[in-house]
Amino acid sequence: MVYLTAAAGGAASYSGIIMMLIFIGFFYFIVIRPQKKREKQIKEMRDNLKTGDEVITIGGIYGKIVKIKDEVVTIEVGADKNKMDVTRWAIGSVTNKKDEAKNDKSEKDKNSK
Repeated sequence: MVYLTAAAGGAASYSGIIMMLIFIGFFYFIVIRPQKKREKQIKEMRDNLKTGDEVITIGGIYGKIVKIKDEVVTIEVGADKNKMDVTRWAIGSVTNKKDEAKNDKSEKDKNSK
């Protein structure tokens, strides 16, 4: 009788460890992995910035890049074309609406032929 109790207690401790490993694996694939993928895409976008790109900062300011020097990006903002210096990490996204419109038009022309 003593042997059965010891065997049942050993199996219960293994199931707890297995459940914990499953939980950690689930957490990794649902939370950690997608976050790392997003961070990699954002880093790649910020590394590929070039003058002439239209950007939106993380503060919501729309502007056009006029100069890039190391970690400082100078953007032209507003109708008065005021210049602002922001750090590279402050760029939230790149929006080249003019280039996209040209690409869409050329794709429509190709599809119509």
